[in-house]
Amino acid sequence: MLKSKLHRARVTETRLNYPGSILIDAALMKAAGMLPYEAVLIADLNNGSRVETYAVPAPANSGQVVVLGAAAKLMKKNHIVIIFSFCYCAAAEARKVKPKVILLDERNKIINRKS
Repeated sequence: MLKSKLHRARVTETRLNYPGSILIDAALMKAAGMLPYEAVLIADLNNGSRVETYAVPAPANSGQVVVLGAAAKLMKKNHIVIIFSFCYCAAAEARKVKPKVILLDERNKIINRKS
């Protein structure tokens, strides 16, 4: 089930020579209920690519969304991405899941929250 998403995050930087993952502003991760090192799926709205990796917290309120490792060949600075997190649960629990959707502006500041 979809647990949460950061909608329309803007990539602030890419670093190819890194073991891999994505740095995300810790305040954004907290707002979305994402945990450090949690698996995430990143969808790039600029080119349609999708990458699965894990989230690493960047300094809170920094606005950072830094694509690291091999994904940096697919996603570039200023690309708009959606970052999804999912949960596994039994059917009865799944009916109760209310995803947290965090809509971001061009500076990765929260402009709307839904759950």
